Amino acid sequence: MMKLFRLLKPYRLFVAAVLVLVFFQTLSELYLPTLMSDIVDTGVVKGDTPYIWKVGLFMLFIALLGMVCSVAASYFSAKAASGFGKTLRGKVFNHVSYFSLEEFDKVGTASLITRTTNDINQMQQVLIMILHMMVMAPMMCIGGVIMAVSKDATLSLVLVVIVPVLAAAIFLIARKGIPLFKAIQKKIDRLNLVMREGLTGIRVIRSFNRIDHEKKRFAEANLDLTDTSIKVNKVMALMMPIMMLVMNLSSVAIIWYGGLRIEGEHMQVGDLMAFLQYAMQIMFSLLMVSMMFVMIPRASASAVRINEVLDMTPVIKDNENAAKASSNKKGYLEFQNVTFSYPGAEQPAVRNISFSAEPGEVTAIIGGTGSGKSTLISLIPRFYDVESGRVLVDGFDVRDLSQEDLRGKIGYVPQKAVLFTGTINENIRYGKEDATDEEVQHAATIAQAADFIAEMEDGYQSIIAQGGNNVSGGQKQRLSIARALVRGAEIYIFDDSFSALDFKTDAKLRAALKSETKESTVILVAQRVSTVLDADRIIVMNESEVAGIGTHRELMETCDVYREIVLSQLSEEEIA
Repeated sequence: MMKLFRLLKPYRLFVAAVLVLVFFQTLSELYLPTLMSDIVDTGVVKGDTPYIWKVGLFMLFIALLGMVCSVAASYFSAKAASGFGKTLRGKVFNHVSYFSLEEFDKVGTASLITRTTNDINQMQQVLIMILHMMVMAPMMCIGGVIMAVSKDATLSLVLVVIVPVLAAAIFLIARKGIPLFKAIQKKIDRLNLVMREGLTGIRVIRSFNRIDHEKKRFAEANLDLTDTSIKVNKVMALMMPIMMLVMNLSSVAIIWYGGLRIEGEHMQVGDLMAFLQYAMQIMFSLLMVSMMFVMIPRASASAVRINEVLDMTPVIKDNENAAKASSNKKGYLEFQNVTFSYPGAEQPAVRNISFSAEPGEVTAIIGGTGSGKSTLISLIPRFYDVESGRVLVDGFDVRDLSQEDLRGKIGYVPQKAVLFTGTINENIRYGKEDATDEEVQHAATIAQAADFIAEMEDGYQSIIAQGGNNVSGGQKQRLSIARALVRGAEIYIFDDSFSALDFKTDAKLRAALKSETKESTVILVAQRVSTVLDADRIIVMNESEVAGIGTHRELMETCDVYREIVLSQLSEEEIA
């Protein structure tokens, strides 16, 4: 946790202000019982009314001063904690943005969201308490002991018995609660995961009538979290009754023993009243510490989880001597004996892949489900690093290029079309931030999206809902294609990006792409044979390996796997 608190450095002036203000607030609270003692012993006992008024007004001034210090300290501590939270959230988000897909797979999206929101909020709340209570509590406790002893050293022996009993009770309760607080954070992760899956997959859930099943999953995760929360709150609920019991018993002991001291003329009534207040202040300072024990374990668990993310080094990072790709081989792509395995997998996802593609060519990749098509193209923008072999872009190994430079050469359309909340214009411009309106409209026309955009009420300013839920699957794919086309890339990668299009739109789109991408290298992953028929090169994948490379006619004669795929989709007349 202390490691994260280094981020408070820019807010050190606020922290210093809080410490000074809390110091003066504590002094004012410690001074008030002494003033009250003077009023009773000097003013009330002797009947000196002017003295009572004078000291009473001074007490009021000290109390107001303490209140001002308290309000100002709360304001500055909130400022520091909010700034810390903002800085930490930014640090986590920026760090996560450099993660490879391997790190996302390892931690999980739901867990990353929880860590960036809930866990950092826990840290923020505890920081406010630390700045206010953790500073005040020891000062109040030490100051209270000093002032109590100054009033009557013998009566202070009562505190010698009370304080260790209270401290032991707090320690035992905190020790029981700490593991439960750690468990709560993991159960919140689980709840977020179930809820996220339930919301994002609502169409599938309803289509299969699995609403009751999802309700049951959520209820189980929710009940698990609730049970743990109840258990920890039961433990922590013991804190206040024990505190109040000890405080009340100590009050009785102080009044009884103090009465004997007054009777023996060893102390005055005002001193006993002041002593009682100092004893209460000592107790309340321990109560503050107990409240910290409630919050710190949970925040500590959150800090561990945040540090896990910040300490996670991305597997894929730029080479220190990253090269700038030369311009004389723009768009040239080559795979040299490439093998790749997912972490923990028994078999490679792709094995011994070799092929090359040049500008002006369309290279299609086809094969059965799980044959390694999508994995193969994920190695080009370096979403994963190869296990062995090399992927070359413009003659350079992708590992020797900076990720920004490499991905700036690529127009990528993922298998699952992803749109962002905002206008159609903004979504297409995501591919090229400074694209003109003409470039945006041209990209939409090539992607066969211009017609349906024109039919929308606000045209290119029409709003896309979260996840693109207000457009069809085919429209999402066409907007994703337009987003890739607008950047004028050297290499275009279409990962099964025409699957939601009808055959007519598919054919028109591929015809428009030919003239648009004649100076670019096109890599096209497809399930449909009709989509790859006219490709300059077809790579047939089967069980993670290349089963054949060639044109449609060549593969029909030489590749059994390709022939089976074609025969399963086209009639004899269509093949001829």
